[in-house]
Amino acid sequence: MILGLTLTMLENDANPTISKSTGLPRKRFYRARAHSNPLSDSHFPVPISPSEVDYSLHYPQLFPSNDQRDRSKKIEFADIGCGFGGLLISLSALFPETLMIGMELRDKVTEYVKERILALRVANPGQYQNISVDRTNSMKYIPNYFEKAQLSKMFFLFPDPHFKEKNHRRRVISPHLLDEYAYALRVGGIIYTITDVEELGDWMKTCLENHPLFEALTLEELEADPAVKLLCSATEEGQKVARNEGQTFQAVYRRISAAP
Repeated sequence: MILGLTLTMLENDANPTISKSTGLPRKRFYRARAHSNPLSDSHFPVPISPSEVDYSLHYPQLFPSNDQRDRSKKIEFADIGCGFGGLLISLSALFPETLMIGMELRDKVTEYVKERILALRVANPGQYQNISVDRTNSMKYIPNYFEKAQLSKMFFLFPDPHFKEKNHRRRVISPHLLDEYAYALRVGGIIYTITDVEELGDWMKTCLENHPLFEALTLEELEADPAVKLLCSATEEGQKVARNEGQTFQAVYRRISAAP
């Protein structure tokens, strides 16, 4: 163990992308555009079906092999457009027994989150084994990752507002995409959204309110949900809004059964 930590420290000294003081990757080496076009054709591997998601790659300590017979647990939380991974890391401590994955389209940002998780695992043995990240386009490939009713939580924090009306079809919350999210969410599962753009907040709330398979959480339920408390504080975007004393607009809805 001591030898492993020593080797890690030596590697960090030789690698300028790693902070010597924290052992974590330096964000400035992984900067990318704030948003990407989700309708463009990006080239990266995508699982053919949820059974093809390699859990041994994402959670090696929990799944030493990719044998389907060892799949005692499945991913339950999905952070869509996870950015630099702040929410994932906070959720990992809050729900240590739950598998979760971040889905991010930008390659440099995805690489940063991978390095951040690996560094946290090294620095905190036994912790952060339940989180991972994958570079993918969640607007296209949700059914490739998750079975019907597999997820219990989906997070959409500070998504690209796509201000121009002609680009509203790029928004990650829309009536037709909510059909896919409803497929992946189990009954009782929760979808969390937050933005600092009032018009986008109204848009997301309206889409959810008008969908027959979602209903809003009550004020009491929101106050009792520990994940709600992270929506403003866990991400880089949320922290920036808080520093600037800006407003945020949340919409948190539960997946319900279809009407008979």
